[in-house]
Amino acid sequence: MLAHSLWRKIALTIIVGGGVVWLYEVTALDSRFAAVQHTDGDPAPPSPGARLLFSATAYCKGTTTASGVNVRSGIAAADPDLLPVGSVVQVDAPGARYDGVYTVMDTGPKVQGRHLDLYMWSCHEALRFGRTAIRIVVLRLGWNPTHSAPGLVDSLFKRREAATRQAPPPSPAPPATEPPRD
Repeated sequence: MLAHSLWRKIALTIIVGGGVVWLYEVTALDSRFAAVQHTDGDPAPPSPGARLLFSATAYCKGTTTASGVNVRSGIAAADPDLLPVGSVVQVDAPGARYDGVYTVMDTGPKVQGRHLDLYMWSCHEALRFGRTAIRIVVLRLGWNPTHSAPGLVDSLFKRREAATRQAPPPSPAPPATEPPRD
């Protein structure tokens, strides 16, 4: 059937060529691609001021963090894709003892997605903390200070600047001219 018709050969060549191109462009879903695509529903980092639910655990081992600073209270480990190193979060945990402002200065292989690992000096206290649900407010995302949530002072300055822009400056009085004398 194809041997006698040139047009059928050309049409079949175009169809086969299109099929090869289509198969070449298809993304093969392997385990690495699936791991990158799985983000626990967080495709992008949260914006400053965002209020989020996280699960939290505590750790007590180690001397330096991934950022190179010594461990101390007020340091947390988080997934760098969600909360990059340098992020500042306010934690509202059950019981007021662990509430406060924490700086994300560490990462870890088991800290993935919406999980925060708080540093505690005492390993006994860290074990007692266990795994718990917490609420966080992102105050700053990463090291860049422009990624901060606007504070009270910023909003007051913006109001004052807006008020001064609305009132036009007083116009100068026209110069008094004397009539010419004869």
